[in-house]
Amino acid sequence: MGSVFQESAVRSGLVSKRQMDKVLEKIGREDDALIAATLVKSGLITEYQAQQLHVGRTKLTLGPYLITDWIGQGGMGQVFKAVHKVMGRECAVKVLPLEKSTALSRDSFTREIRLQAGLDCPFVVRAYDAGRDGNVHYLVTEYVPGTDLRKLVRRGGPLSMQHAALVISQAARGLQYAHDLGLVHRDVKPGNILVTPEGHTKVSDIGLAAWSMGLDDDPRAGKIVGTADYLSPEQIRNPRAIGPASDLYSLGCTLYYTVTGKVPFPGGDSKSKCKRHCEQTPWHPRKFAPDLSEDFVDTIADMMEKDPARRIATATDVAERLETWCTTSFEVDRPIERQAWTAPPIGIDDAPEFYPNASPDAPPLFGPGQNGSGHYSSGQYSSGQQGSGNFGSKVGMVPSDSSMPVLLDQPIDPAMARERRKPFPVGFVGGLLLGILLGALTALYCVREFL
Repeated sequence: MGSVFQESAVRSGLVSKRQMDKVLEKIGREDDALIAATLVKSGLITEYQAQQLHVGRTKLTLGPYLITDWIGQGGMGQVFKAVHKVMGRECAVKVLPLEKSTALSRDSFTREIRLQAGLDCPFVVRAYDAGRDGNVHYLVTEYVPGTDLRKLVRRGGPLSMQHAALVISQAARGLQYAHDLGLVHRDVKPGNILVTPEGHTKVSDIGLAAWSMGLDDDPRAGKIVGTADYLSPEQIRNPRAIGPASDLYSLGCTLYYTVTGKVPFPGGDSKSKCKRHCEQTPWHPRKFAPDLSEDFVDTIADMMEKDPARRIATATDVAERLETWCTTSFEVDRPIERQAWTAPPIGIDDAPEFYPNASPDAPPLFGPGQNGSGHYSSGQYSSGQQGSGNFGSKVGMVPSDSSMPVLLDQPIDPAMARERRKPFPVGFVGGLLLGILLGALTALYCVREFL
């Protein structure tokens, strides 16, 4: 064995020495790139594993799970694709990285594991297993092929009204299941809604969930947790007072993003976004999606009412209202496979800890623009850089999805009244014109008689 790649491949147990010798004999030269391509093509290793072996990393397992790929960054840690070495079942493994391994994060992660263990719904990601490998804590859930809603919109543009209704109505069913158990998700956003190639939807990342009754056991009680672009006003004002209605506001912001491709309040830092969620109103959705029906726009507005008492009452009500526009199914005909990148390692060889690094494919600090609240307005933008998610001294928000640049010279759109748009008064205008015409004819007749 000569190169680091060859030695690592054999030491990892993914490739036997005999298999490596056969590949070298077939190729005829020691070209690591060609050797790796041959092993990937033969199915002995994956591209992700080849990347790790090239830099000498040989620990590609967590307990009984063999890591095969990197999926992305979750709220509590990085997520990997894996296969159970005995059962052969594909799954997703969420790992709490060492840099986040504090007493608080470990308590939160353990709490997430226990919460997800009791969930069994076709519209919610199911948990299979949990464990610890050295100093690494991990959670194993079902693997959902496809992509998340955020990537789907970023890659292919806003969804049609019918497709958006189908995706969000299924997400609402999943949230209703959680609400019936007394849970509030607290971080509903496009990145936490997974869409399969057939258009089936599942709500993921229950890690920030809280019991709607009794938060004493929640280590993050009293703190703002969630994503700035989708936080409800009451979640910002009093994090201890949140309930299912808070998830519906966030789902309304998500629906707004799904059909417009923009967050309700783009630009500015997290603090300014929180202020606008509480005090301002977003651009009218028709500014970006003219084909939306008035009733559909009203549904978004009712989900994003700033007063929880005026909001749509339940997630089931949201699903039922959206059924009007739902298609029976749709296929995600846009590419859902990620392009090649240098993925983060799942561990450092010969080290007792599992230490995933940040990924180049992690969501950028700025994403597509958006806006949100019960009525629609001219949508003024705040200036400032994208913040770290801190709001005051008690914040646990992750970076915002917003990417639209700050538009200080944005003109006021007259169609974006602060009150919800009313239907055009055709009858009134017609009667007014008829009255003017009759008045003019009468005046002409009188003048003619006088002359």
